[in-house]
Amino acid sequence: RERFEFGSRDVASWFPRHMAKGLREMRLALRRADCLVERSHIPLSGRNPALQEALGIRPHVLVLNKMDLADPRRQPVSAGAGPGWGQRCGCCRPGQSDSPVPVPLQVVPMVARLVADGPRYHRAESSEHNILVIGVPNVGKSSLINSLRRLHLKKGKATAVGGEPGITKAVLSRIQVCEKPLMYLVDTPGVLPPRLGDVETGMKLALCGAIRDHLVGEDVMADYLLYTLNKQQQFGYVQRYRLGQACDHIEPLLKHVALTQGRTQKVKVLTGTGNVNMMMLNYPAAAYEFLRDFRAGRLGRVTLD
Repeated sequence: RERFEFGSRDVASWFPRHMAKGLREMRLALRRADCLVERSHIPLSGRNPALQEALGIRPHVLVLNKMDLADPRRQPVSAGAGPGWGQRCGCCRPGQSDSPVPVPLQVVPMVARLVADGPRYHRAESSEHNILVIGVPNVGKSSLINSLRRLHLKKGKATAVGGEPGITKAVLSRIQVCEKPLMYLVDTPGVLPPRLGDVETGMKLALCGAIRDHLVGEDVMADYLLYTLNKQQQFGYVQRYRLGQACDHIEPLLKHVALTQGRTQKVKVLTGTGNVNMMMLNYPAAAYEFLRDFRAGRLGRVTLD
């Protein structure tokens, strides 16, 4: 396929009500923030322009997550991800970084250097560092905070994490992550733009788990994922599911996945002589399996932008 047909999808429903409240709370928390650490899965589509507009000028560190799952052939995209956005860029998946120095080790020194080199406005008299951790939903903001606490303070997790977007719904209190320098991080709810720039950006965010699957539709997400993999010549799914060749439409792929992996469901059929129970292929379950394999890196290393 040369292009993907999105139809007339309304992406306004993908913006949960609590996100607007979260953005207001983040504006209030900004007054005591010395630096912003932004977490992102996708170099371009995974960033929210509304955050930059709302949070104003502060030293800004961008941490690109899950680089071990990114396509190394498309890394130049990542390098150009931040014009006007931030002064530094880190890349990581906690514990599995491609860079010589894992990003959790880089964050504290980088933030301390940025804060020391820039004006601290009304906080010049304070020696502590207050950092606001921002990003779209489900990009690992809470995980980064917990990782830094384990690394620098040898402490357990201080904030809840989960594989679903929306675990953090409000700006939390300060969490200490380092003693020297004295540094506190503030976890914040993931915030999407109230109006996504286009449906394709929303679909990329959904594939990375920033939007709940059921709001978009697992079947449409699986179809867009197949389109993207074929467009980028990423045919790892052919080997993963033991297909004879690449396919351009999602139905035969999901049928094959459902058949080979036993994704079936019992359906009651009403007939003229009574009710009959039939076993049918579970296409939504097969679509979810396809999405889960992508998110776990089992279909190869892919960069959506």
